[in-house]
Amino acid sequence: MTDDIHSGVNRRNLLKLTAVAGVVAGTGLLSARTATAAEGLSLKGKRIGISAAGTDHFFDLQAYNAQIEEVKRLGGEPIAVDAGRNDGKLVSQLQTLIAQKPDAIVQLLGTLSVIDPWLKKARDADIPVLTIDVGSVNSLNNSTSDNWGIGKDLALQLVSDIGGEGNIVVFNGFYGVTPCAIRYDQLVNVVKYFPKVQIVQPELRDVILNTVQDAFTQITAILAKYPEKGSIKAIWSAWDIPQLGATQALAAAGRTEIRTYGVDGSPEVLQLVADPNSPAAADVAQQPAELGRVAIQNVARHLAGETLPRETYVPALLANKQNVGEISKKLGLG
Repeated sequence: MTDDIHSGVNRRNLLKLTAVAGVVAGTGLLSARTATAAEGLSLKGKRIGISAAGTDHFFDLQAYNAQIEEVKRLGGEPIAVDAGRNDGKLVSQLQTLIAQKPDAIVQLLGTLSVIDPWLKKARDADIPVLTIDVGSVNSLNNSTSDNWGIGKDLALQLVSDIGGEGNIVVFNGFYGVTPCAIRYDQLVNVVKYFPKVQIVQPELRDVILNTVQDAFTQITAILAKYPEKGSIKAIWSAWDIPQLGATQALAAAGRTEIRTYGVDGSPEVLQLVADPNSPAAADVAQQPAELGRVAIQNVARHLAGETLPRETYVPALLANKQNVGEISKKLGLG
């Protein structure tokens, strides 16, 4: 019995699925003006706490600023705080927000083990808690991208690009962050059907501070360990800032035959994907500003008495060498 028959999945068909990769991850672009889905919503007289784990990356800052702007647009007062990637400060700012008793709190990102006890305290204080990219049982609603689709589609793109065989280097430093964990698990789920694709061990650990330089340094060391061309086929990360550092390291070492993959759609990475000579092969672009707006609109809906779903999905778009120009235009970056 072949592996294909045993698994019930034909690897050739899996490869073909990459032709539509991005369809599941982004069946369309939610227009801000989802707009007008928000017509009739109001936060007049409401104070909304906005807590961010940090705003030092494109995704974070876009989502953070969009929340502030949407609260104001709907007539509310934002109480916005940024922990600057410091877990101690993040806990402290959540404590402060809870003490201020806003009408709701929205948490943007954060390691679940750090923030969840405080999200529970907010809920216990009868403060509605909503989240962005945080899968917490203490959140009424989580605005997020379809990370299962993102992980699957990015993995299929990678496997297709390398012809279903070869060693891949993986950054897996943030498994405690729900979206990163889902994307990684989907990579593993796809790769297990391709026995000639191997994840190099030990996996790398990306970091939140000096991410680009750290990734550059780690990949430079990996290249010294695997000097022969073809010994490494691809580099994967759950977000695209490590991808940026990895891509720079490959260019510096003259190892541009290796491809890099990531998630978020940071403008500088999409520019590299658009460069035919760059090893950046694909980046799944999220819509962080739209995620921020949708989260605040859901706050308004909840306070108006509506029942919210557990999660609200905002489409993401897989950008590769063939379609990156079109995707960038859709995102307003081209």
